[in-house]
Amino acid sequence: MRYAPTRWKDYELIDSGDGEKLERFGDVILIRPETAAIWLKSLPEREWTSLAHGKFINKDKTSGYWKEFQKLPEAWQISYPLGPEGLKFNLKLTKFKHVGIFPEHANNWEYIYETIGLFKKALPNEEIKILNLFAYTGGASLAACSAGAAVTHVDSIKQVVTWSRENMESSGLQDIRWTVEDALKFVQREMKRGNKYHGVMLDPPAWGLGPKGERWKLEDQVNTLLKSIAEILEEKHFVILNTYSGLSPLVVENLALSYFKPEGLQAGELCLLSSQGRYLPLGTVVRFDTL
Repeated sequence: MRYAPTRWKDYELIDSGDGEKLERFGDVILIRPETAAIWLKSLPEREWTSLAHGKFINKDKTSGYWKEFQKLPEAWQISYPLGPEGLKFNLKLTKFKHVGIFPEHANNWEYIYETIGLFKKALPNEEIKILNLFAYTGGASLAACSAGAAVTHVDSIKQVVTWSRENMESSGLQDIRWTVEDALKFVQREMKRGNKYHGVMLDPPAWGLGPKGERWKLEDQVNTLLKSIAEILEEKHFVILNTYSGLSPLVVENLALSYFKPEGLQAGELCLLSSQGRYLPLGTVVRFDTL
């Protein structure tokens, strides 16, 4: 199943191919590396460079620099039409090719917003508590907060949590709980405290480092993490799991079935549809609720 957002106005995947993607973020057009795009570009190379303001150049496996074709802003803002006021994202160029948003996740934001609405109707006397793990700059946190949930946002990088807070403030939202912590350690502490959540979203990287240099590799820790998450869920709950390590939707679906009893399970690929009519796969997603 393909899960591609359809409501973006401030973002556009213009084209992809030859290991790159051409994207518009508001008024800024960028070329970034994309390992999944092994096919040929639809548009000629000269059109890419004439459209783009800049291109990210890999220096090594972990970082690089931006080559400027036109004047690049230091920072700018885009919006997504969800909730009463819409979600606002503050973007900037980083040495890791990222700009502060994964636009393919907008499909998940829609799911989160709609599902929390259903939970509020089904459980009118309960505060709907949501946990967002590996939360990056907070798109899922903003969607849940905008829907009226009590949100706990966990990421291991302090600067990214600060970035998320700026997005919350720009979106006119408040009261998200911020935690700089290793995701697994946080969940295990919540188990000991007896804290429960109606929804858990997790977006783990294939590999990474925690706040104290802890090494993370998805295949080594995902089973322990999912088992722990199952212990902190309310009877009625929903879960969203994204992965980027090349695991197929069926593999991730089997992981979910090992620890949860999902109803209405959805499994497939998060992707973006380019203006040239070609889908770009950007990760595997499994999501479900027990309402």
